[in-house]
Amino acid sequence: MNDAESSPQIGQVVRIVQGREAGQFAVVIGLVDNRNALLADGEKRKYDRPKKKNINHIEPLDFISPEVQQSLLETGRVTNGKLRFAISKFVNEIVTDWKKGDQFDGERRCN
Repeated sequence: MNDAESSPQIGQVVRIVQGREAGQFAVVIGLVDNRNALLADGEKRKYDRPKKKNINHIEPLDFISPEVQQSLLETGRVTNGKLRFAISKFVNEIVTDWKKGDQFDGERRCN
């Protein structure tokens, strides 16, 4: 990982690459320290019970949800609906734009 990828930002969509939830998308809702981030998706992992994940086991994507980021910075909380909306917006706008047969290999970045 290079320096730009080493620390994900609050509100950033990430892909989990290690563990039981590998391949799923989540949103960073907090940073514990320089090694761990708190992830939630609004469905299985709700805001009140986020997953603490090593940042080496996630892949930060080039998509930051302004709704989630604003909510967390202003109030310190975010609704599970906003988390679900951020992930569905990412999937609908970015992932479905890839051609059929393309795989998400981690090297291809989103705009």
